[in-house]
Amino acid sequence: MDFKPSHSEQNDTMETRIVTLVENSPGSHKGLRSEHGLSFYFDTGQSAAFLENAGKLNIDLATLDSVCISHGHYDHSGGVRHLITAGIRSPLVVGKGFFEEKYTAKDTTYEYVGNDFDERFLRNASISFREIDQSVEEIIPGVYAVTQFQRIHPDETPVTRFKLLRKGSFEQDLFEDEILLVLDTHKGLVVLLGCSHPGWKNMIDTVRERFQKPIYMVLGGTHMVDASEKSIDESLDYLKTGVTTRVGFSHCTGEKTEAVIFHQIKGAFPNHTGTMVWID
Repeated sequence: MDFKPSHSEQNDTMETRIVTLVENSPGSHKGLRSEHGLSFYFDTGQSAAFLENAGKLNIDLATLDSVCISHGHYDHSGGVRHLITAGIRSPLVVGKGFFEEKYTAKDTTYEYVGNDFDERFLRNASISFREIDQSVEEIIPGVYAVTQFQRIHPDETPVTRFKLLRKGSFEQDLFEDEILLVLDTHKGLVVLLGCSHPGWKNMIDTVRERFQKPIYMVLGGTHMVDASEKSIDESLDYLKTGVTTRVGFSHCTGEKTEAVIFHQIKGAFPNHTGTMVWID
């Protein structure tokens, strides 16, 4: 995502543009590369595709103030090396536990799905980084990282195939490293989700409780790709309560769930590679 706040010359309001640089599905611009992953400034996808797309969209990533990664999975952090190779050395912001080894379990085998870099690599590349260890932390004025989510929705339980390798043993990954971003705009809060492994409803309710402000938009991945029919119905009921005015789910939401939400929820829109949203 290209998140670009800028003051209008005509008035004193702040305009925010959010550009999805890469996502699973292509949009109208067929010259852009899509891949399994997500990048909005928040996250970098799994390859250099977001860099290539930024160039085609006339977006200069050299102006980045910081790069935030939602969690330590390759399809969200895989572009970091490419960013550094391109000479962009913006500070990195991640959640506590981001650098742990992450795997998926398949029967009796395991596959590594974590980051392709560690703390030593970043230090050798002269990249400053920090792990968020507070429940809410302001990254730049008006932009907040949120973590330590409450877990109150029974249908949002950890996916058992995701594991952490700790001291030689595999444990359930509860994604305690996951963060989201909140943009405090004049229209209300804009919530940017990476993959929502702790449960997107859990995460949104955490934002509502901590900020006590209306949510204008929710954008990003919800990890409902494996959701049951019951869980999808509960998510629809949740959205129908008016928790947000606009919603653009994508990436790990799953095509089936996306189609249901876009059909039944007013203010829902497809968020794919190249999608741009203006808040002015």
